[in-house]
Amino acid sequence: MKTIFVTGGAGYIGSHTLRALRASGYQTLCFDNLSTGFRRFAGDSPFVLGDLGNAGEIEAAFAGRAIAAVIHFASHALVEESYQNPYKYYHDNILNCLNLLEAMRRHGVRHIVFSSSCSTYGIPARIPISESEPLDPVNPYGATKMVIERILGDYGNAFGLRSVSLRYFNAAGAAHDGAIGEWHNPETHLIPRMLEIAAGNKGEAEVYGRDYPTPDGTCVRDYIHVVDLAQAHVAALQFLLTRDRSDIFNLGTGQGHSVLEVIRQVGAATGREIPIRYQERRRGDPPALVADPAKAMAVLGWEPRHSSLAEIVATAWRWRQARPLILQP
Repeated sequence: MKTIFVTGGAGYIGSHTLRALRASGYQTLCFDNLSTGFRRFAGDSPFVLGDLGNAGEIEAAFAGRAIAAVIHFASHALVEESYQNPYKYYHDNILNCLNLLEAMRRHGVRHIVFSSSCSTYGIPARIPISESEPLDPVNPYGATKMVIERILGDYGNAFGLRSVSLRYFNAAGAAHDGAIGEWHNPETHLIPRMLEIAAGNKGEAEVYGRDYPTPDGTCVRDYIHVVDLAQAHVAALQFLLTRDRSDIFNLGTGQGHSVLEVIRQVGAATGREIPIRYQERRRGDPPALVADPAKAMAVLGWEPRHSSLAEIVATAWRWRQARPLILQP
């Protein structure tokens, strides 16, 4: 059986996708440097400790293995950090991907699913956002995703590479059995930050901006359950292996929720009051980011089944309650 090579498979979305792949009968290999991931998140998947910045380590992981396709998650992904350290993002995200693509080319691997982002759209002119909207990222993180999408297209033209780029909206939630979930340091995502407050570990919910042109003045985002995202990667892989053509898909629900809506849902799910403190807007925050997921649903046969805000928060809270206080890589 050929192997699916998963970079960043010990991270948040990668680990859920490893689970989904193995449940679908795929053999996997997790390649991760554990800079932000956790070895135990990779579960029973074979694991290689390695860094995409080291071409020799990628080569060693490919050698002697029959690899059918790659799913590429590994990258730096903090928007504010990308403003502060653009070199890190442009150098590592792009160069590491090129190292991976060259290893694929040497070993005759022609299929890759790429973890892209709705950050490629910047501040959209229309909501919901379809794949035909122009790309105009407002931060270095989003710009690196856009550049890599372009590189994948160029590799397709030059070498016959076939790729699917998946532009995520806001990944959230946790595995339903509570075994794996979201755990970042620092934690920048809204739902786990609010759950930390509910758990009594933080003081107040900082809400950045209350004067956006949205129903309650706070930013609106499209939250997609990580389990649904994982299933989308399986569907994208099957699309690549059977249709052998490249494409790009938005992954979201088509339903937006404001920051205040999320805070209220966390309060309802936990039975805890979440005190709020308003702050100035953050740079580069669009008022609303909501996907049009129609193309992914029609072409991939995928649909988000677990992405109600209530289910997302409930699974995230179950994970937060079950999580050890300290997780070691």
